[in-house]
Amino acid sequence: MKVIMLGIGDYGSTKTPGELLKTMALGSCVALIIIDPVSRMIGMDHIALPDSKINKEKAEKTPGYFADTGIKDLINEMKRKGMKGAGTKLIVKMIGGAKVMDANNTFNIGKRNIMAIKKILWKYGMGVRSEDVGGSISRTVSVDSDKGKVTIVAPGKEPWSI
Repeated sequence: MKVIMLGIGDYGSTKTPGELLKTMALGSCVALIIIDPVSRMIGMDHIALPDSKINKEKAEKTPGYFADTGIKDLINEMKRKGMKGAGTKLIVKMIGGAKVMDANNTFNIGKRNIMAIKKILWKYGMGVRSEDVGGSISRTVSVDSDKGKVTIVAPGKEPWSI
């Protein structure tokens, strides 16, 4: 299987059989996955922060870094590549949003990311169908284009799927 690696702030999509979208080191970051069962397309965004207003320059260079710009751009990319489904016909999954390096809950980046993503998805008529969020573990996630299977790996744990 060909692996397409997505770093922090990267997004991508594919409907090519035998391809896998993968991102690593999801602490407070969130991987948003959109699966279109009609066109058999998958998309993923590795979102680091909820709102691009804090750094407009970074949002222009790396829109996937922020929930508000990344989700919009991922959906537009998927539409350009032939996504046929919309709204509730799409399968949306979310992984990450952990509390890491913030023992006193000062910033709550993970929780803020989760809430911002859900709010933005609602505006598109979409909801999260399944999620593995919160906690205090770092996650690596992949989704394969053949079956749309989402696999999660974390240190010291057996891989699992949602």
